[in-house]
Amino acid sequence: MWSMEYREFGRSKVKVSAVGMGTYYGFLSIVSSKIFGYQRSREDKVSALKKGLELGINLIDTAEIYCTEPLVGEAIRDFSRDDLFIATKVLPYHLRYDQVLKAAERSLRRLKTSYIDLYQIHFPNSRVPIKETMSAMEKLVEKGMVRYIGLSNFSLEQTKEAEQALSRYELASCQIEYSLKKRDAESDLLSYCFQNDIAVLSYRPLARGLLADPPGHLKETICRISGKYGGKTPAQIALNWLLAKNKLIFPIPRASKPERVIEDVGATGWSLSPEDTSDLEKSVR
Repeated sequence: MWSMEYREFGRSKVKVSAVGMGTYYGFLSIVSSKIFGYQRSREDKVSALKKGLELGINLIDTAEIYCTEPLVGEAIRDFSRDDLFIATKVLPYHLRYDQVLKAAERSLRRLKTSYIDLYQIHFPNSRVPIKETMSAMEKLVEKGMVRYIGLSNFSLEQTKEAEQALSRYELASCQIEYSLKKRDAESDLLSYCFQNDIAVLSYRPLARGLLADPPGHLKETICRISGKYGGKTPAQIALNWLLAKNKLIFPIPRASKPERVIEDVGATGWSLSPEDTSDLEKSVR
């Protein structure tokens, strides 16, 4: 069995599992939750989260829009809360000062916990001054409801503006779509995060499943590389590519089934060589 790898979560210096668990299960899952109050395949998802926790994953990412905070709350119930790093997000139309505070309170109730480790703005909203939103985020930290402040889907310019709006606490993280197939953020935002010790949560790290079952030349390259590392799967190689890029990157593949989470854990504890990472990058161009 593999041993989970832990890394410092940027400026926070908190030790977090190198691979986390994402809990966005798609639009239909959200609709069924909102209309029928029913989360499809709920048992599988809770079992997947529990399996990840048992194997040493302590990072779970959710959001109020996902309707999965209750699932996370159920999954973590029998684990030591202080050993976990729970991240959630506030919706872009809840970014007024009072709305942020109330949204955080609702998330805490759904998660059945007294604090959120990482509270992120899910998307920017140009209609609400970022200073107002960040003032509320800092208030949550001051009150002990939130430990660290993060952003999601912000551009470099928006990230800098948000940072400048903080007066008492630092920005801990940025969450972006980043994978072997989607690398546009490397030219600006990622470089900025690496230079400033800001953690990066990578969502869709398997490019919507494409990297778990790669096509053409990429498949040939992955198969060749797999043989060098004891038969690692395409998904494990794609996740390890992210881990090898920088110690500040934390991929959060979706935790949908226990067997998938077990596979994700196997992406840690080893590292692709620079030559292999380069070959992978050349294969997707």
